[in-house]
Amino acid sequence: MTRVMRFHKTGGPEVLQIDDMELAVPAPGEVRIKVSAVGLNRAEAMYRAGKYPVQPQLPSLIGYEGVGTVLALGEGVTDYVEGDRVCILPMISQGDWGIWADEANVPSRILLPAPSMLDDVQAAAIWMQYMTAYAVYEVANVGPNDAAIIPAASSSVGLAAIQLCNWAGAVPIAATRTSAKAQELRELGAAHVIATQEEDLVARVMEITDGKGARCAFDPVGGPYVDTLAQALAPRGILFVYGGLSGEPTPYPHWPMAFKGCSMRGWVASEIWNHPHRFKAAQEKILAGLANGRLSPVIARTFDGLESLPEANAFLESNQQVGKVVVRF
Repeated sequence: MTRVMRFHKTGGPEVLQIDDMELAVPAPGEVRIKVSAVGLNRAEAMYRAGKYPVQPQLPSLIGYEGVGTVLALGEGVTDYVEGDRVCILPMISQGDWGIWADEANVPSRILLPAPSMLDDVQAAAIWMQYMTAYAVYEVANVGPNDAAIIPAASSSVGLAAIQLCNWAGAVPIAATRTSAKAQELRELGAAHVIATQEEDLVARVMEITDGKGARCAFDPVGGPYVDTLAQALAPRGILFVYGGLSGEPTPYPHWPMAFKGCSMRGWVASEIWNHPHRFKAAQEKILAGLANGRLSPVIARTFDGLESLPEANAFLESNQQVGKVVVRF
């Protein structure tokens, strides 16, 4: 038997509960992992609350990003051996597998060797954030002096986007609701910080860019505010929408986009890892950045023990954090 975190009804962090489950022998193509640490993601919180595009089949497993040690191999798995330390990437549909557990079976295809320069907490916090933020590098192709607007900048993905922009010589403009986190965001690499409830974002972006506007906006919030973001773009700029934290419908801001020839597009990290050549290139770039120090996961807070997951989720959803929330087992 192994302890596994599940939820039997949708709702807040309090619906999470530990169940004892018999873990099957790894099927062909699967690997059994002793889980060392997991990184929490907003998508998991939305899934647990019943607000994710994929609805859970109850009771549901949960958790799909972390790090651990290989305990056993299913038939046909040749890339790993017992004892290997591996990262578990969120390349699976939520609920099909769940790594919020002492041990878990996962497909070997979603594993990568854990970078030796990172400890377990750091290694549990890299792939979702950097693969998601990679859009500013791969698609927007930000370069020297290009401005990038990064809403929800204190999130792990927001900070990853700031780091990627700085590495490319671009100008990361952190957008956050109030000025409470402004100084910390500057210390973590934001060239400028705009408190959107206190300042006019469009006016500030135009001031920062000498009237040119931003090369891109990388938005996890959606909702009506996309019209404001569109107004702050440069000609042929790109408005990425990679989340729906607002909970409101996201309109297409036609006139701000049309007058400047801008584009608006959705984005999820699977756009990279579903294409092997793009996945390999992104892996190499991210690992190089981790090795040379241009990329470094920011850990907001670490919790200890499987039983701390409800508390860790409540902290994630409190919006107090700057960086990634990690639970170490």
